[in-house]
Amino acid sequence: MSLHVAMLYEKQKDKKVKCHLCGRRCLISDGATGFCLVRKNEGGTLYSLNYGKAVSAAVDPISKKPLSHFNPGALVMSVAAAGCNFRCKFCDNWMVSQETEVVGRHFPPAEVVKAARDRSCQGISYTYTEPTIYMEYAYETAKLAHQVGVFNTFVTNGYMTPEAVKTIAPYLDAATVDFKGGGDPDFYKNFSAVPDVKPIYEALKELRRNRVHIEITNLVIPKIGDSRDRIKEMATWIKDALGRETPFHLLRFHPDYKMTTTPATTVEDMEKAYMTARNVGLHYVYIGNVPGHPSENTYCPNCNEL
Repeated sequence: MSLHVAMLYEKQKDKKVKCHLCGRRCLISDGATGFCLVRKNEGGTLYSLNYGKAVSAAVDPISKKPLSHFNPGALVMSVAAAGCNFRCKFCDNWMVSQETEVVGRHFPPAEVVKAARDRSCQGISYTYTEPTIYMEYAYETAKLAHQVGVFNTFVTNGYMTPEAVKTIAPYLDAATVDFKGGGDPDFYKNFSAVPDVKPIYEALKELRRNRVHIEITNLVIPKIGDSRDRIKEMATWIKDALGRETPFHLLRFHPDYKMTTTPATTVEDMEKAYMTARNVGLHYVYIGNVPGHPSENTYCPNCNEL
C-alpha cells in the first residue's frame, strides 16, 4: 500500500486528525480511515491511500461527462481512483466507488498527462468515482496538465469544502456536479448516506466565484426521486445562484447496484421533468440516458433552432 501525505487536514489532540476535504469533515483517530476509506491517520499524519492508483482510465468524448457547453467535440482522458464519500444505493460505478480495499494500477500524474497527449486528448476528466477524495492525485495531475495546455474537468457529487474548491480551482477548468433526487435532503440521507446537502450548494457557489465552468446533472428516479416540486426548486436555485445559462442535464435512472428492482424512469416522466425545468427559465435543459431523444441536443433559447 502506497502512502502519500494528504492535503487539507489539521492535527488534533491524541493523534487524531480532522479532514477538511469533503463536507463530512471526518475526525479520524490514529490508525483509522475516514468515511471514504481512502484517507488514513497514521500516528497523527493523514495519508491518501489512493494516490497514483487508477482503477479506470479511458478516452471519452467530453459530451459523456456530460459537458455540452465546454470545448464541444473534445476528447478527454478519463481517470479514476478508488473510493467515494457517498454510499449511493443506485451507483452505476459501485464496483470501484464502493470498493473497501484500495485497488488500482500504478498510473502517476506524469503518465496520465502523457497518456492524454499520446491519445490526442485535449483534456483530462477526473470521473467515475469521486475526485474530491483523490484530490492529491487530481491536483498534481491537473497542475502538470496545465503546464502543457491540457484542460481539467471534474465529474463530482459536489460534496467539497470551500477550502478544497479553492485549492483545485486554479487548475480546474470545468465541473459537472451530479445531484440525485432533485437535491431532496431526505433522499440524500436515505439513499446516499449524506447527512446534509448544504455543502454541495456552498461548493457550487465557490466554484462559480472561482470562474470554473459549471454544468449540473440530476438523476430522476421513479417515485422516490422524481418530484416536480424538487426539480422546480433546483432549477430555480440554479437560475438564481449560477445563472439561467447554466446547463441542466436531467438523467434517466436505470436499475443498478442495490436498486435493481426499481424500474427505469419512463421517457414520459423525463419529458415532464424537462418541461418543469424549462418553464423556470433555464436556457439549456437536456434529457440524458435516453439515446436519440431530441432533448439531447442544444437549442437556441431565443428562436428554438437546433
